[in-house]
Amino acid sequence: MKIKYIQTSILAAFLAFNGVTAQEKKIERANKDFEQYAYIDARDAYLSVAKKGYSSQDLFEKLGDSYYYNADLANASKWYGKLYDEYSSTMKPEYLFRYSHALKNVGQYELSDNVMEQFDEETGKDERRAKLFRKDRNYLDLIDKQSGKFKVYNVENINTSGSDFGPSFYGKDAVYFASDRSNGASENIHDWTNAPFLNLFSADRESDGKSTLFNPIETKGAINTKYHESSTVFTKDGRTMYFTRNNYTGKRRKSDANGTTKLKLYKASLKNDKWTDIRELPFNSDEYSVAHPALSADESRLYFASDMPGTEGLSDIYFVKVLGENTYGEPINLGKNINTEGRETFPFITEKGDLFFASDGHIGLGGLDVFVAKPSLKGKYKEPYNVGKPINSPDDDFSFILDEDDKIGYFTSNRLGGLGSDDIYAFQQIDDLITNCNQYLKGTVTDAETRALLPGARVTLFNEKLEKLTSTIADKNAKYQLPIECDEKYVIRAEEGDYKPTELDFASSTVFEFEHNQPLQLRKGAPIINNIKTKVGDDLAKVLQLNPIYFDFDKDFIRPDAAIELEKVIAVMKEYPKMDIDVRSHTDSRAPFAYNIDLSTRRNKNTIKYIVEKGGISRSRLTGRGYGEIELTNECSDGVDCTEEQHQLNRRSEFIIVRQ
Repeated sequence: MKIKYIQTSILAAFLAFNGVTAQEKKIERANKDFEQYAYIDARDAYLSVAKKGYSSQDLFEKLGDSYYYNADLANASKWYGKLYDEYSSTMKPEYLFRYSHALKNVGQYELSDNVMEQFDEETGKDERRAKLFRKDRNYLDLIDKQSGKFKVYNVENINTSGSDFGPSFYGKDAVYFASDRSNGASENIHDWTNAPFLNLFSADRESDGKSTLFNPIETKGAINTKYHESSTVFTKDGRTMYFTRNNYTGKRRKSDANGTTKLKLYKASLKNDKWTDIRELPFNSDEYSVAHPALSADESRLYFASDMPGTEGLSDIYFVKVLGENTYGEPINLGKNINTEGRETFPFITEKGDLFFASDGHIGLGGLDVFVAKPSLKGKYKEPYNVGKPINSPDDDFSFILDEDDKIGYFTSNRLGGLGSDDIYAFQQIDDLITNCNQYLKGTVTDAETRALLPGARVTLFNEKLEKLTSTIADKNAKYQLPIECDEKYVIRAEEGDYKPTELDFASSTVFEFEHNQPLQLRKGAPIINNIKTKVGDDLAKVLQLNPIYFDFDKDFIRPDAAIELEKVIAVMKEYPKMDIDVRSHTDSRAPFAYNIDLSTRRNKNTIKYIVEKGGISRSRLTGRGYGEIELTNECSDGVDCTEEQHQLNRRSEFIIVRQ
């Protein structure tokens, strides 16, 4: 059903017509239908041309898309497969992703992974969906671990042969949903799906906490129109409804610059058992879609899906702060931890603050899958997890809602065995989802030279800012174990008697159940930092792998990001009180020589001042000067044409060990 996706612009250029044949005229007409999202009509024309032997890359793209955007992934995989077989060398990366996605629907996971590897190679390291694939190559095993937490069954007494989807709770007694079921009157037919437009309905819910629904009726009031209405959420007092509708306000339909009618969010009030006083929300636009509302437990935030400017992919999840009766803040994107270059949509927030949503950008079983993300202490959301089978299937699974008190809920799927194109399914949660990170860092502490066990050694865990988190003592077998969070960076330090402390940088994974083995070896003698035995003349910036100490242009004060790096130097100097450091500040050559000497000298003094005043390090342990452009690391002197990256190599701070 088209309404489940945010409408996205699709390139329409197909052929340069010059001496148009009959087949090309048919394709030209089909392209016009395709541009207006009339996929059913366009598909019939494309199929007719394809059956007569006509073949082109654009034809196979559009045939695949006409099925893909109507959630028929099995047929989409067929035409994307022809595209892949005949035009793989020129196939656009986005079609590699769609083909991989569609292949999961027909159970061809190995081929799907192979296509995703090609997608990974062509999109580069910054593509979020490719990163997720690289991190979770064993995604089927992870999904299997999560599976079996729900008992699912079809709510046959409210589903029809059409599309029924988007359930939302109305208190404990009712559920609202969208349906294109016939009302027996003259109906408008939507040219994307060749089905009636959607209206909102409600069904009674058994009051004994079960998930049975019955007595579906059309929503009363001025809610339903001749265009689409869908996906609702209600305030706890039951007096306010937020819902999705086509851009139709005041009995007037509006379109974007290309003539496409987008989706918008509206608000309605309940008066005399009817929904009235309908208002369009102020952050809507004629040029993009805003849809599928959800409210936080305290009703201070309204979440939704949109393809507004700034969106990571085809649709992202956003929220606005609810500031008053009809006042809202600016839309805020939930960021790359949640949103990908694909589709993220249908958010739902539980009473505990968990975010459930549907996505085809995160790694799943095919189509849209349901994911859950836990809120973090920083007010954002942690890495999301696939909720597994049987909620998710090779088809589209979305609009998941959960009553945490009764452990029941509903979701929508177009999986095989349903009554219509989309059906509402009920579930009972029979076990908790594995959403809490369950990772451990463990290892053994030994002498680096003799391999002798060092029981009683202290192992301390720091975050990446070198802030102490926790510590433990190695047991009689010199073994240690510490709990850690998923997808975080750490520093671990081991100490024992006359041994020099040793530190290791460490990053946990995104897998929610995992044990990391990190053996720690201690040496007597010179300090061991980052597993490197230091000596006089070493640069701590390289040993610690410090990020560059940046200053704002023409400024000499210490920025917050530079302060983080200096704190690492301070931590080492505190750990090794006999260590003295010579601080050396350098610039590139892109300013007068005398100016660079002065600027680097001022920066050098402020760097040393920070270490002394903020770190409590004795000034007698620090020397330093500004070198300006005297000691360039490459050929980028005055008059030499160099890249910004080459100049950056010269703008550096060094922390040379002069005594230890």
